[in-house]
Amino acid sequence: MNIIISGSLGNVGKPLTNKLVQAGHKVTVISSSADRKPAIEALGAVPAIGSVSDAAFLTQVLTGADAVFAMTPPNMGGSNVIENTVNAGKSFSEAILNSGVKHVVMLSSIGAHLPGGNGPIASIHQIEKLYNDLEGVSVTFLRAGFFYTNYYNDVPLIKGLGIIGANYPAETKMPLVHPADIAAAAADELVNPSAGKNVRYIISDLRTPADAAKVFGQAIGKDGLPWVEFTDEQSLDGMLKAGLPHEIAGLYTEMGQGLRNGNIAADFFAKGAPVTGQIKLEDFAKEFADKY
Repeated sequence: MNIIISGSLGNVGKPLTNKLVQAGHKVTVISSSADRKPAIEALGAVPAIGSVSDAAFLTQVLTGADAVFAMTPPNMGGSNVIENTVNAGKSFSEAILNSGVKHVVMLSSIGAHLPGGNGPIASIHQIEKLYNDLEGVSVTFLRAGFFYTNYYNDVPLIKGLGIIGANYPAETKMPLVHPADIAAAAADELVNPSAGKNVRYIISDLRTPADAAKVFGQAIGKDGLPWVEFTDEQSLDGMLKAGLPHEIAGLYTEMGQGLRNGNIAADFFAKGAPVTGQIKLEDFAKEFADKY
């Protein structure tokens, strides 16, 4: 098959490209950085350098493809984040129609069923709607859980204050996912396309922040590492002091509120809370300790 991968060689794109190339497929990897060309070629894939906001570029790359893994960057600049991300989705949807591609796997997220109250995921909700309206194109919305790798952002907090936390409580039920499990699910959906429009949740483990604090603490030699629930104001202030732009910090604070009130994970639980990934929290803790 001729398969196009967006998202460059990130946490999902790299293992996905590896899987598909090793299975004998022709793979083209879209990246905004020309510096990525050697690494893409080293994996046996073809680099396509350009912007995912450029519909003409995307149309050229997608023409003749059998399937596309569509991923829009999570932070399209420090301001107008939702608008910029949705505009990239519009460019992708336009290119999909103009190129004649018939099968798309879109990297989505838990909480994408919500039009708001979910922080940056609101943009993914709008992009899902755009793709859902594509006539004659089968689309799998691969709704991923909260990335394990997001916990790397807590390393400075652990080292500086000896705590880990966010603006949701320790007993929140968190659908978690490892990027490698997303790559495996995406490869399956790309090679074995389903008809119509379908939602598939990809979750590696269903755990609580209290579990994460305990498991990470043991892995890094800090038994008893506490999970601290911050107020929304504390959460926002901490991110601003860490250097995040105000708009992005506000969106992440809102996402924490959505996790706290259960709205973000509600559709996942309503669909039976399927946990199909292979990499559990304890497995990831080894990677966390290496980064720490």
